[in-house]
Amino acid sequence: MNEELIKMLLAFREERNWGQFHNPKDLAISLSLEASELLENFQWRSSEDAVSYKKQEIVDELADVLIYAVYLADALDLKIEDVIRDKMRRNAAKYPVDKAFGKMTKYTEL
Repeated sequence: MNEELIKMLLAFREERNWGQFHNPKDLAISLSLEASELLENFQWRSSEDAVSYKKQEIVDELADVLIYAVYLADALDLKIEDVIRDKMRRNAAKYPVDKAFGKMTKYTEL
């Protein structure tokens, strides 16, 4: 993730002295709550309708999810790029292209 963007997010938090509240447990809870708020925009609508009528709300909630993910990574002293690369390496092993291509099957059933 762009280091300048991460620094901007952390500076925003620091300017407000909110870091004191950002322990891993509370950040994980907040991340889940924001993800639920994102999901709420799709409730009782088709995907197309949600995107058509609720796009800005979806964008705002997605931003909140991503911001809390950055804060959680910071609290755990993790580099986002490293976490994602490692997970993608493991996913590639669990979901080889020759077995997973075009399928939505869980890796345990491939």
